[in-house]
Amino acid sequence: MKVSKALTIAGSDSGGGAGIQADLKTFQELGVFGMSALTAVTAQNTLGVHGVYPLTVEAVEAQIEAIGQDMGTDALKTGMLFSGEIIQAVARKIEQFGWKKVVVDPVMIAKGGASLLKEEAVKAMTEYLMPLAAVITPNIPEAEVLTDIRIQSLDDRKRAAEKLFRSGVKNIVIKGGHADDGDELIDLLYDGKEFTSFTSSRIPTKNTHGTGCTFAAAITAELAKGQTVKKAVETAVHYVHAAIEMDLQIGKGHGPTNHWAFKRKEAAIHAEYK
Repeated sequence: MKVSKALTIAGSDSGGGAGIQADLKTFQELGVFGMSALTAVTAQNTLGVHGVYPLTVEAVEAQIEAIGQDMGTDALKTGMLFSGEIIQAVARKIEQFGWKKVVVDPVMIAKGGASLLKEEAVKAMTEYLMPLAAVITPNIPEAEVLTDIRIQSLDDRKRAAEKLFRSGVKNIVIKGGHADDGDELIDLLYDGKEFTSFTSSRIPTKNTHGTGCTFAAAITAELAKGQTVKKAVETAVHYVHAAIEMDLQIGKGHGPTNHWAFKRKEAAIHAEYK
């Protein structure tokens, strides 16, 4: 039995809604064996980030080396990488093992507003990591930082995506959660040739903690199973929509999404048509 494998290189979220925890839950729900390399430990809950404690570069490298030398991976994603030194180390390891299905989630700011990426690290991300990415998944504020383009419309998102493509990224998904699109939410994919819009209904809720991590993890899982980028993004859109729609009402602030909702929703649909 061949098992698809996915690796997440990211920070730990003690609240369980984002970071490594969200990624591993998503891998599991989508039928992929998940592995991890921690870059930092965070003390956080639904009310915010209360502390960020980065690991050493050596510790990050050793974790990735352990995976690469033994188990390998079919796809990987990066999340919170914290510093330029860690970003460069991760990029070196990706090149060392020749991993191609790389999804970069340029995690910069937490839901509560806390910075999760040092300013100097943005340059390292654009210079060392993004050219290795098969897919990058910025939200609108992150895309603005990465491109220095003020994004207020769908056309602005297209210009930003084109600029990111010129930097060497093969596929760009600019997420629409921060856009003012009324009742619709549009996630925009650009592959260097055409734009594809994935439209879903906007769900009025504050329980969206970890949606970015989960979205990128779902893409990674589908790529690990051999899906195309377009199909992987489509599944990720549906996965996150279900996770938000069937939220868990946990915590006093921005609560986590429901990582098992997608599978249960699919099961219910299949049962209905039997």
